[in-house]
Amino acid sequence: MKKLLMLGGSPSQVVAIKKAKEMGYYVITCDYLEHNPGHQFADEYYNVSTIDKEAVFTLAKSLNIDGVLCYAADSGAPTAAYVAEKLGLPSFPYRSVEILSNKDMFRSFLKKNNFNVPQAKGYTTLEEAKADFHTFTMPAMIKPVDSSGSRGVSLVESVELLEEKVEAALYFSRAKRFIMEEYINKQGYQIGGDCFVVNGKLVFTRLVNNHFEANLMHSFLPIGESWPCILPTHVQHKITCELQRLIDLLNMETGPLIFEAQMDTKGRIYFIDIGVRNNGDLTQAIKQIDGVNLVEYTIKAAVGEDCSNLGEDEPGGYWGVYTIVNEQAGGFKKIQIEQDVSSNNLVKSNIINIPLGYKIDKNATLGTLLLTFSSMAEMLEKMDNMKSLVRVDIEASNIVNGA
Repeated sequence: MKKLLMLGGSPSQVVAIKKAKEMGYYVITCDYLEHNPGHQFADEYYNVSTIDKEAVFTLAKSLNIDGVLCYAADSGAPTAAYVAEKLGLPSFPYRSVEILSNKDMFRSFLKKNNFNVPQAKGYTTLEEAKADFHTFTMPAMIKPVDSSGSRGVSLVESVELLEEKVEAALYFSRAKRFIMEEYINKQGYQIGGDCFVVNGKLVFTRLVNNHFEANLMHSFLPIGESWPCILPTHVQHKITCELQRLIDLLNMETGPLIFEAQMDTKGRIYFIDIGVRNNGDLTQAIKQIDGVNLVEYTIKAAVGEDCSNLGEDEPGGYWGVYTIVNEQAGGFKKIQIEQDVSSNNLVKSNIINIPLGYKIDKNATLGTLLLTFSSMAEMLEKMDNMKSLVRVDIEASNIVNGA
């Protein structure tokens, strides 16, 4: 029986842990949170941080594993690649994962290889950024080099606001570094994608339209994805060709990729982020809609199993995934879904069971909805206005304290 070391046991990783067990692997999990729900489904658990590369390597070496995987999480991806490379196990090259996991290194890579890239530079201190501030066209983005979920990401328009933006970025950076980059005036929707590479070739790509909510704390993080992609076919082809060029340059063989890209007002494509992982909610929606189980292929890739039968099969119809996020802290009352959406669009809901009156924090994620639509116009209109169609009712009084 092959042994698979899975980095993390968070709620979003449970699906992969269960799937690996179902596939017949001996599953070992590790992270520093012993009460994470995924550990109960594993054969063994070790209290080792997923970002401590040397500690995880020592553990993996002692366990004589056949593969290592960090499912649907950016933080442990460099560790998984580092350990795999040291042990001669299947993985993307560690150096390639390191480049994609650090925004300043990624921007330098893009510039060196003639991809479209905004002016960008990495810094360690506020003083360094202040010295260069006048060389950037405003507004500019301030980002931690290594955070995920848009944590610590903000827009700055004047040097007077730079200090607070930099402090926020450094707070969320493990490496205590940040980048400043010029803002891209995008045309249309930001585009995302859940992809898979087999033997160096991009064999599966699901391009989606990203939807945002400006009032949320992490306003640069998509809370909705819809497809098919609204971009013209030739622009979609340009995106996939540029992705393939990046894959070739980074010598990436077999495994999952996600990305976010924008087209500017001149029709140029910019990659915002690329991660070596599955999307999570979108990955599950793809399985539900067209039966392509990317979780299974990701696990196979980690242990060196054949993935060559994976191919492209774009489903018909119009689809969306929406993440329910509450906008204020307080005692939970209920989640209201408009009757029209509930009757005509809702395919599946995955909503957390929350007791009445339970205290929930502002910007807490409460679940996801899988939706279908009758047309592109209905899809985009409803996904862009989902906040008015799905509401979280909160009450300031009668709050039951919760963890």
